Amino acid sequence: MAAKSQPSAPKTKSLDGVTHGRTTSQGQWGRAWEVDWFSLASVIFLLLFAPFIVYYFIMACDQYSCALTGPVVDVATGRAQLSDIWAKTPPITRKAAQLYTFWVTFQVLLYTCLPDFCHKFLPGYVGGVQEGAVTPAGIVNKYQINGLQAWLVTHLLWFVTAHLLSWFSPTIIFDNWIPLLWCANILGYTVSTFAMVKGYLFPTSARDRKFTGNFFYNYMMGIEFNPRIGEWFDFKLFFNGRPGIVAWTLINLSFAAKQRELHGHVTNSMVLVNILQAIYVLDFFWNETWYLKTIDICHDHFGWYLGWGDCVWLPYLYTLQGLYLVYHPVELSTPHAVGILLLGLVGYYVFRVANHQKDLFRRTDGRCLIWGRKPKAIECSYASADGQRHHSKLLVSGFWGVARHFNYVGDLMGSLAYCLACGGGHLLPYFYIIYMAILLTHRCLRDEHRCASKYGRDWERYTAAVPYRLLPGIF
Repeated sequence: MAAKSQPSAPKTKSLDGVTHGRTTSQGQWGRAWEVDWFSLASVIFLLLFAPFIVYYFIMACDQYSCALTGPVVDVATGRAQLSDIWAKTPPITRKAAQLYTFWVTFQVLLYTCLPDFCHKFLPGYVGGVQEGAVTPAGIVNKYQINGLQAWLVTHLLWFVTAHLLSWFSPTIIFDNWIPLLWCANILGYTVSTFAMVKGYLFPTSARDRKFTGNFFYNYMMGIEFNPRIGEWFDFKLFFNGRPGIVAWTLINLSFAAKQRELHGHVTNSMVLVNILQAIYVLDFFWNETWYLKTIDICHDHFGWYLGWGDCVWLPYLYTLQGLYLVYHPVELSTPHAVGILLLGLVGYYVFRVANHQKDLFRRTDGRCLIWGRKPKAIECSYASADGQRHHSKLLVSGFWGVARHFNYVGDLMGSLAYCLACGGGHLLPYFYIIYMAILLTHRCLRDEHRCASKYGRDWERYTAAVPYRLLPGIF
């Protein structure tokens, strides 16, 4: 395992733009040890209905031109039965299974067998072997950061094989979209089940496990903190970034190709969706090292929530705008298109600058300027399971002095821009902004609960200095 335990003698220091503060014992951060009835009910609800939600959205596009009420009205009025809708749903096919197997295998090979070379010639890019944050057990894992490289290689090969050599149609993803959905579900459930069994029988780090005594919660939220196979294959980093996010832009390109095939041209709304979402994807891979310090890696255990979510929920529901535009080719007026582009770019600016401020503060130990001034911070401390005390600083300058999670405001602005590009004809493309608002609000609350447990009184000092979570004066 590419990890190292923190030495027990010296004290360590870390800096977090939105990290937090109290000395604690094992289990005071990460997911819960005990489960209340509401959390358990939420878990069971998601396990039962999240796969159905994904199927319903994709089926509505395939059979009802993206009208979400269409299936309900047909069944309620007797025009169709559930068995009729299911009979029209394309099954898994050999071609889809072969495509998906090749795709995942190719991404595994890029992740494990091709060390990063982009950091050697791209100024400002940080790749190669990097260290993650301290785990609750006091372990610092090492990661092979090569996501940008994998994205570039994948898209270069896509362009050459689909467009220059014409080995396959660029619409191949759209043409197999529902059969690929079944393949993605199989992988999502397989890897989630394997991760749970692994957590019980052969964990990577036994000290970084959590058991609640409830099967459903353990299965969904995960047992192991950083499950790994071999030295470098880290489940969380791989499934969070690959295969779903690398595929995101390819999926959009396939949707654009299908729109051209069906309607003779690509609309400016489709171009906007492709550009704005590609900016987000490229930002993710350019800052993959920074991602090692986010809640997904630093706090979440690996279970169905991440395993199935990254395989199915992300690639299928995050791309609804492009899918919708295949069926409804919206052509925006120039002022409307420019306004949406500006909204997306301003949202990205807020998101990126806020995260850059936090990262700069961390890397320089606070010896930097934020908005032209020396940053202010709150000193705090916490303890890992090995008993070692760690020190951190909470940034209260720049965007982090405006609200404790102001970077999410930029995220929401970008999400809204994707949806507005689709016009106002249907509700379906707006699912994304509704979902993101719920997700990020819940993430705020979830993160702050963990931070209050982890840092105690120092966290109270921080919330007094920065009283608003997300929107100043509102929330």
